[in-house]
Amino acid sequence: MIMTLTSATVADACTGITLKSKDNGVVVARTIEWGESEMENLYVIVPRNHIQQSMLPDGETGGMTFSSMYGYVGLAVVQPGWVVDGMNEAGLSAALFYFPGYGQYPKYNPENKSKTISDFQLVSWILSRFSTIDQVKSAIQNIEVVNIYPNASTAHWRVTDSTGRQIVIEIIDGKPQIYENELGVLTNSPNFPWQIKNLNNYVNLMPGTAGPVKMGGITLSAFGAGSGLLGLPGDMTPPSRFVRASFFQTYSIPQETSYDSAMLAFHILNNFDVPLGTEFPVGKAPVNMPSATQWTISTDMKDKIIYYHTMYNRTIRSIDLAAIDFANVAFQSYPLDEKEQETIIPVRIR
Repeated sequence: MIMTLTSATVADACTGITLKSKDNGVVVARTIEWGESEMENLYVIVPRNHIQQSMLPDGETGGMTFSSMYGYVGLAVVQPGWVVDGMNEAGLSAALFYFPGYGQYPKYNPENKSKTISDFQLVSWILSRFSTIDQVKSAIQNIEVVNIYPNASTAHWRVTDSTGRQIVIEIIDGKPQIYENELGVLTNSPNFPWQIKNLNNYVNLMPGTAGPVKMGGITLSAFGAGSGLLGLPGDMTPPSRFVRASFFQTYSIPQETSYDSAMLAFHILNNFDVPLGTEFPVGKAPVNMPSATQWTISTDMKDKIIYYHTMYNRTIRSIDLAAIDFANVAFQSYPLDEKEQETIIPVRIR
C-alpha cells in the first residue's frame, strides 16, 4: 500500500484554505483525498526530543536523523512517521499536498544521505525543528528532499505561522522554490505561480446577484441568488478547485473568534468533498468507501486546537495542544476513527 500511495496520481484532490477572525486568530484547513483504497488514517502526538530517521530510496538506511525541539500533533497516513498535516507547540503549521507532474526532486546521492529526507517526512521535520517561517526558508536550502520510490508523485508544502504568514514550498529542477502565499489557498498542480495567475481569468466574478439588465426591449434577470459567480468552475481539477476555494474563502463572512472560523472552514470545505465514483470510469472504482475525501482538518492556530472529521464519521473531534505536556508525554498514535461509522443521535420526542 505504501508503494501505491507514493506512486499513484489519481488522488491529487487536496484543497486548502486559510481564514482569519476578528480576534486576530488564524485557521488553516484542508481536505485530503485518496480514492484508490482506504488509508490507515492516524493522529500522532510527538513529544520533545523524539528522534526520527528518514526513509531513503531503495530501502537504504542512514537518512537524515532529527530530534524534535518542539512537540507537535499531526494527522498521518499509512504510518505514524508520515504526518501530512499538523501544528507544533510553537504555533507553526505545516502540510503536504500532492503536486504530480510539475515538481522535480534532486536525484538521490548516497554521499548526501545524512542530509537527505523523504518527502513524506518533511512535515515532521518542519514541525520538529522550527518555530518561524524564516527558519524554515533558511534550513530547507541545506537539505535534499527525495521520494522513496522512483515513480512516486512529487509533493509541495504549505507552512503557516500564527500571524497568518504563509509560504508554499515547491521543489523544481531539484531546488526549493519558496512563494509567499498572501491568498492562503492551495490545491495541487500546476505550480503555485500559475494558479495565482489563472485567477485573472475570473476577474468578472463577484458575490451577490447579477442584473437585471436591459437587452433590446426585454429585461434579463437572474434565475436565483449568487448569479454574480456564474462561470465559477465546478469540476474537481486542481485549477478549478483553486479558483472556487479562492472565491469561497474571500467572500466568507469574517467570524468573531478563531473557533468560529475553524467551524466555518468545515462548511466551506464541504464543497470540495469528492464523490468516489467521479475519479474513475463507470464501474471501475477499486473500492467502495463513503468518499474519496478521507478526512478534513481545521487548525485553530490562535487557541492551538486541531479539529477533524472523517469520511466515516462527520462528528468533529478536537486535540488541544495546550493540554499536552510535550516534555513528558509519550509518543503515540491512534486511528482517526474508533469506529468507522457515523455518530447518530436519536431525537428525543417530547
